[in-house]
Amino acid sequence: MRPDIVVIGGGTVGAAIAYGLACRQEKVLLLDGDDGDFRAARANFGLVWLQGKGLGMPAYQALTRDSIALWRGLTERLEAETAIDLTYEQNGGLAFCLGEEAFDKRKLDLLRLHNQRAHGEPDWEMLDRAALQRLLPKLVLGPDVAGASFGRRDGHANPLRLLAALHAGLLRHGGGLRHRARVQRIERVGTDFRLVLGDETLTAPRIVIAAGLGSPELARQVGLEVPLRPERGQVLVTERLEPFLPLPASGLRQTGEGTVMIGATKDDPGFDVSTTGEAAAHLSRKTVQIVPALAKVGLVRQWAGLRIMTPDSYPIYAQSPSHPGAFVALCHSGVTLAALHAEELAAAIAAGNLPERFSPFHQSRFDVPQAA
Repeated sequence: MRPDIVVIGGGTVGAAIAYGLACRQEKVLLLDGDDGDFRAARANFGLVWLQGKGLGMPAYQALTRDSIALWRGLTERLEAETAIDLTYEQNGGLAFCLGEEAFDKRKLDLLRLHNQRAHGEPDWEMLDRAALQRLLPKLVLGPDVAGASFGRRDGHANPLRLLAALHAGLLRHGGGLRHRARVQRIERVGTDFRLVLGDETLTAPRIVIAAGLGSPELARQVGLEVPLRPERGQVLVTERLEPFLPLPASGLRQTGEGTVMIGATKDDPGFDVSTTGEAAAHLSRKTVQIVPALAKVGLVRQWAGLRIMTPDSYPIYAQSPSHPGAFVALCHSGVTLAALHAEELAAAIAAGNLPERFSPFHQSRFDVPQAA
C-alpha cells in the first residue's frame, strides 16, 4: 500500500496524529524508531494537566484546555477499540505548596493565568492546610505544607498504555506501523517525498515529522529550522502501597498498581539519560517534606528521560512553505495534548493546511532563519 501520509516518529505525539489520520480514512504509515532512540514516552509522568499552563502564551492555555475536554472521548474510543484500560481519572489534581510564601506565589501565578484568559470562572482553587488535610484523610502532611492548589480539570492516565492503545487503534483502522524504521534522509521528488531508510525508500505526498529530538535534522531537509534542546528529568518509583493518595499531584502520584511516582528533576546534561544519586536525594527530600511517612518506603526504580524542549517550552506546529505537504509537530506534553493531536491536528493535516489557531506555535516566533 502506498501511503497518503507517512508519520515519522512512533512516540505519543506521532502515534496520536497517525491514529487520528487513520480514523479519517487516510492511508497512513507510522514509522517508529529503534530501542536506542531517546523515547520521551517511556519516561512520561502520566499527568493530563491544565493548571499552571500557558502563562504568557494564551494560545497554549486554550490548546491544553481543549485537549482535556476531548480526553474522555478519546479514552472511551480507544478502550472500546483495543480493550486497553488507560486508567484515566479526572477527579482533579494538586500542586503542593511548601511554606506560606510558595502558597501565595502559587495563588498569584494562577490568578495571572485566569486574568490572561479574561473570561469564565476559575477552574482551580487554593486549599489551605486544613482543607487539604480533609481532602486527603489517609495522608499525614509534613509540617512545611502550607496547602495546595487544586485544579478541577486535572487528571492522570497510564502513558505506556496510552501509547500501546494508539498503536493498536491505528492498526485497527487500517493504518500501518513499522518498528526499527529510522529515516536517514528526505528528498523531494516531484510532488512526493522520498524517505530513505538504509537500503529502502518510501514515497508519499505528505509527511509529518514528529520524531522528538531527532526532528531538527529531518526538518532541515524540508526547509524548516526547529530549535530544540534535551532536558533531562529523573523519576523515582516506590514499592506498591495501599491506596492513600486519591488525586495526582505535580511531582507525586500513586498509580493504579499502587506504586508511587516521584518526580521530576530538570537539568541540562545534553543527551545523557543516566540517573544520579543527587537527583534521587533531591526528590526524596522534597517528597518526605510533603509526606513524612514515605521515608520508610522502599524505592524500586529510578529512571531518566529527555524532554523535548523548545526555547520557550511551548510546542511547534508548522507546514514547510518551501516543501508543502511536510509538517512538523513537536511538544513535551504529548499525553495531555494527545486528544487534540488525534482530533484537531490530525484533521488539519488531512486537510493539508494548519488553521489560524496553530499559527502562534510556528517556529518563526523564535526568529530562526529558514533553511535553504
